[in-house]
Amino acid sequence: MIQINDQQLEQQLTFPHLVPALRKAFSEDITVPLRHHHNFKNPKEGIQSTLLLMPAWKAGDFLGVKLVLVSPNNAKYDLPTIQGQYLLFDAHKGQQLAQMDAKILTNRRTAAASALASLFLSRKNSRKLLMIGTGSLSPHLIEAHATVRPIEKVWIWGRNYSKAQALAQKLNSPKLQVEAVEDQKKVIPEADIISCATLSKEALVFGSLLREGQHIDLVGSYLPNTREADDQSISRSSIFVDNIEGAPKESGDLAIPLQNGLIALSDIKGDLFDLCRNKIEGRKSDEEITLFKSVGHALEDLAAAILAYQFISK
Repeated sequence: MIQINDQQLEQQLTFPHLVPALRKAFSEDITVPLRHHHNFKNPKEGIQSTLLLMPAWKAGDFLGVKLVLVSPNNAKYDLPTIQGQYLLFDAHKGQQLAQMDAKILTNRRTAAASALASLFLSRKNSRKLLMIGTGSLSPHLIEAHATVRPIEKVWIWGRNYSKAQALAQKLNSPKLQVEAVEDQKKVIPEADIISCATLSKEALVFGSLLREGQHIDLVGSYLPNTREADDQSISRSSIFVDNIEGAPKESGDLAIPLQNGLIALSDIKGDLFDLCRNKIEGRKSDEEITLFKSVGHALEDLAAAILAYQFISK
């Protein structure tokens, strides 16, 4: 059994390799049961924590399961919000093949899924990106989007402006101009792609500020009572998701508008399975506003874990 460390995951799960691996996986016959999603009381914090169990397997090949704890208040303890492990097995003989940290795996595959969706949904000439959120996922999302589109300018907004400044300074380079902003509303109209990865309970993307041709990438909001985009953002957009089974139920970005009758399930155009299997068309015009809502999918974890294992075990 191989123990794959964080440095190895970062080195092996490069987006030029990982995005195509996810695209291939979404086209294959991989079994993915609906993930176990258990909220439980955390009395010392006065807020619920979440246990996620995400299995997936390719018959006769590989089987994997991710065990994750989400602790929303961990920032004040200088600890990651998401902690867990991924276990990869030989689906033929049942041998454990590898174990790796779930946080890095999750960050890389989540960003890769957003980049994969962007290939179908954002304009090919997208050059300006607004990153809302300064957590551990944000730099991965910026890197992933810049891998599939010619991103030249990035704005970063977060509730803590100092953190946004620090992240901007870290990522700024001759090829990528990165700038922290104090008010995301001022730059929403200027961005070609708006990527949002926060634990916000209230909308941070406002439909009244959107312009034609933009692509919205919503990665946070993993609970039915949390959201990152307001009703007008949803109603103005062509909606796509990573998986049609989980996304409408798990995230308030869709669950709340669905419950209020603003949209119907039929308004969701499709998911990554449909897009990668060419069952549906993505962006149809340069004027269309597209929106991708990601809640995570065990297929993505399995594809990323297999890729990392195959690189290490060569």
